[in-house]
Parts: sequence; structure tokens; C-alpha cells
Amino acid sequence: MRIVSLNAWGGRLHEPLMAYLAGVEADVLCLQEVTRTAGSRAEWLVYRDHGVELPQRANLFEDVRAALPSHDAFFFPTARGELFDGDSRIPSEFGLATFIRKSFPVIGEAAGFVHGEFSPDDFGPHPRSRNAHCIRIFDYEAGFAVTIAHMHGLRDPEGKGDTPARSEQARELVSLIRQVWPGDERLVVCGDFNVLPGSVTFDTLGTLGLVDLVTSSGHSDTRTSYYLKQPRFADYMLATPLVEVISFDPVAEPEVSDHRALLLDLR
Repeated sequence: MRIVSLNAWGGRLHEPLMAYLAGVEADVLCLQEVTRTAGSRAEWLVYRDHGVELPQRANLFEDVRAALPSHDAFFFPTARGELFDGDSRIPSEFGLATFIRKSFPVIGEAAGFVHGEFSPDDFGPHPRSRNAHCIRIFDYEAGFAVTIAHMHGLRDPEGKGDTPARSEQARELVSLIRQVWPGDERLVVCGDFNVLPGSVTFDTLGTLGLVDLVTSSGHSDTRTSYYLKQPRFADYMLATPLVEVISFDPVAEPEVSDHRALLLDLR
């Protein structure tokens, strides 16, 4: 089974991103920073925040769904705010998306907020609401079930250090996972956590037996050349001891976002 986790950066590098996602052969694809804009005819919109302007794919969720017809698609927005088409304000949703190959049945699922709550009228002040999605799927060929959860951790303008909100977020994520995971089978947790490697987030996730594959494998960079700041950690993938890691890679090439894709082959 192949799992890929990626902060898609709103589809900003759309052409290489779509080529990568169509060709990587992920059985489970966990995407963060995904846009969906109902009724928009525009392919591109612009996100504006305190003088920053970023191009956003108007319907990244629909783009990926069209590129992966062999997958079931799930979208979980955290907020609906305004993007811009010139001077026109366009309501657009932002959140997580999960794509699961149809040959793997979903036998359990939970989604919910790990920080804040849904914001229907704007994206809100930082740190903004965050959610997570957890699924339990069955591999007919291998004869076992796997639980997979992913989260886009809250962004704090003060940095990636531990805060009470981040500690509570980790506890909420564990609570969500426990709704789905029976505790005696494979578990993988991934996403853009927006924390540093020494965060108490990992102590909390460790209560489930999870070990981070990024730091434990000696990797020190989960960013691409499009990200110019330090530190270079943001994205993580954790697994329990029952997961046999065939290979794990924070993918350096191709660059499809300012984050690297995390690719895990397991059995």
C-alpha cells in the first residue's frame, strides 16, 4: 500500500502538481490546503491577507478528483472566505481532502475540528481553525486493515513552538483517531503539523505507539526550494510498530509545492 501526504499550497504549482499526483500511484492521498469554489468559472483566484497576494487554484479539489477517477474523494473545509477575481470577491472553501483507491473499502471514518470550529463567513484571524480526517480501510490482497489520519496543524504567526492551543490540538487528534482505530492494527498519521521535531505533539501521539518516520530516519528537510525560511520542518508521517515500512521518502523532486510530498510504502 502506498500513502502520500502533501500540503498542496492551494495548487499554486498546478501543472507539476497534477502530473505528480496522476503518476505517483498513491492508494491513499492526503492533501492539505485544498480549495473548492462552488460555481466559479475561473481557473485561478487570488488570496489576499495583510498585503500578501497568493494565486490559488479555484477548484483544486475538483481538479484532483478529475485526475484520479479510480479514487473516492472526500473534502472537509475549515472555512469559507473570500478569494478575488480581479476586484470581484468570490466565496471559496479551504480545507483537507482525502483520495482513496476504490479497491480499498472504507470500513470506518471520523472527521472533526482539532482547533476552533467551522467559519462560514471568513477565514478568520490567526491561529485559524483546523480539522483532521481519519479513515480505516481494508486491503483485500494483503488481508489486513489500516487506519490513516491526517491533519493540517494550526499556524501561529509567532512561530512553530509549542503553545497551549497546539497541545490541545494534539489531544483532539488522538481523540479523533481513537474513534476509528481499534488499537491492535496498523496506524499511520500524517500531515503538515506546523510544529518542530521536539514538540509535545509527538509525546501525545506517542501514547498511541506512533513514531515519526521523518526524524527517526534522519531526514532534516520537508520543504522545497520555494520555501526560503528556517526551520525546514513542517510535515510529518508517523507509524505504529505493526506497520512494516518498505520505503519512506520526503520527496525532493519533483517540486510540486513549497512542501515536499511524504511517500510511504508499507505492508
